Amino acid sequence: MGPDEREAVRRDGRHVWHPWSAATPNGSRVLLARGDGYHVWDLDGRRYLDGISSALNATCGHRHPALRDAVTRQMDLLCHMDLSVGGHEPSGLLAERIAGLMPDGLDRTLFVNSGSEAAEAAVRIAVDYWAQLGHPRRRIITFARGYHGATLLCQSLSGLPHTAHPMRNPAPVNRVVLPYPPRELRGPAGLAALLAEFDRALRAGSGPQDVAAVLVEPLLNVGGGVVLPAGFLRGLAERCSRSGALLVLDEVFTGFGRTGAMFGFDHDGVRPDLVMTSKGLSAGYLPLGAVTVTGPVYDAFRTGPSRGRLHYGHTTSGHAVACAAGLAAISVLEQQGLVARAAALGSRLLALLEPLTGGPHVVDVRGLGLVGVVEMDTPEAADRVNAGCLARGLLVRQQLTSIMVVPPLIIDEAGVDEIAEALTGAVVAAAETAVPT
Repeated sequence: MGPDEREAVRRDGRHVWHPWSAATPNGSRVLLARGDGYHVWDLDGRRYLDGISSALNATCGHRHPALRDAVTRQMDLLCHMDLSVGGHEPSGLLAERIAGLMPDGLDRTLFVNSGSEAAEAAVRIAVDYWAQLGHPRRRIITFARGYHGATLLCQSLSGLPHTAHPMRNPAPVNRVVLPYPPRELRGPAGLAALLAEFDRALRAGSGPQDVAAVLVEPLLNVGGGVVLPAGFLRGLAERCSRSGALLVLDEVFTGFGRTGAMFGFDHDGVRPDLVMTSKGLSAGYLPLGAVTVTGPVYDAFRTGPSRGRLHYGHTTSGHAVACAAGLAAISVLEQQGLVARAAALGSRLLALLEPLTGGPHVVDVRGLGLVGVVEMDTPEAADRVNAGCLARGLLVRQQLTSIMVVPPLIIDEAGVDEIAEALTGAVVAAAETAVPT
């Protein structure tokens, strides 16, 4: 490492406060200099396979020419216009494109800047929707292991330990605990038990009539990479239909091809009332998020006491350059067949990782699309695997005791094989270096 690179490391240690990280220098932190395709390089020039898609969002990989060109063209035309007082063509084109990808009826999109903001907006819309109808409802039902962002409201939705805070919760929330460990949840009894837990949550409080929305992820990402049983979203949609509660699906992580379908809810063939998207929407090239709603939800605001006014927005909501990136990302997704590619290569990855099942310290191996998960028995074992992957040139995401690989959707078979080899080697080595109890 030369003097310039050493100074970059020192500068980072002196001035950057890394999110969700200990407030102490971390010598193992990777500082990246560049990326190309599904690989990235650190300041020393060492190459890594990007098994985390940057921030789980670089679905089209790094330096994709279509994304770079789209951003450059829009910057030469118009950077942005406040959508509360005007508009611009990229936002309209992108909203129209999203409507074309969603089930019929989900045709109105509010743009924001992130997944957290999408969750804030979705909850606000859901609660305000009932106020517009003259039947106030405020209670939200979520997963205890769900994660929907880092704002106060978003952290209040989650039951994960690291999202706890001392402030007053802005809305009443019922958090459903998984009835079985993730490896058993996918079994024959898992679906019935999980839906029974949501039935209990709906009956809590004053009963279903006070539930504004049920808000869940199609796959629990930060909660440990939990694959939910087939048919769960269909059963949940039926319960929301009977109770009147709005079904809000957080597709921030799963949307735009990650699970081998355009959206996670496509696996069960359901139509939510509100859909939150972000990460894959712009392929990570610029901050962008969205909430897409059905006609009845939108119409309630047109005819209700607010007289059409939405009390939510941000300075850069629907930023023109970000919307241009979103349009390009969707075009790449479609033209390169990345959704089908995620399904096929995800199956290959899972098949290569499944031999780890039952090995020392391995609790479960699971996946959906290009999401591969190896769950370890302790945080310490997961720490060892994480470090082993880094030493082998693979970046992974550690969620609780699970090691997740979430590569760009443009990855090829050779890249998938490289992931499996490095992760398998790290798991085997972690077992060999475990400290005897």
